[in-house]
Amino acid sequence: MARYIALIDFTDKGVAEFAETTARADAFREMAGQLNITVGDVYWTTGNHDGVLFFDAPDRETATAAMFALSSQGYVRTHTMDAFNQAEMQQVLEKAWRGAGVSV
Repeated sequence: MARYIALIDFTDKGVAEFAETTARADAFREMAGQLNITVGDVYWTTGNHDGVLFFDAPDRETATAAMFALSSQGYVRTHTMDAFNQAEMQQVLEKAWRGAGVSV
């Protein structure tokens, strides 16, 4: 499973119907589960973005499909990023060095 972090921004509709935001988060968890996605933490934030969503998906196509499904409801827009833990980043670095012709 690949890890993702999505930054969430409310649309005007999302702001107008803010009282239902936690119920929509529950509905997203349920829908995501049907796609074999595991939703971790969901945070509502202040600052440049209105929320942060952490999730694991079997592949990027499934992750993208889930974000399209979420955004299509009209309450939020998402900015999704791949996330790597330390061991995964070490593997990325090793591949990068091999690709550059440097032995590690």
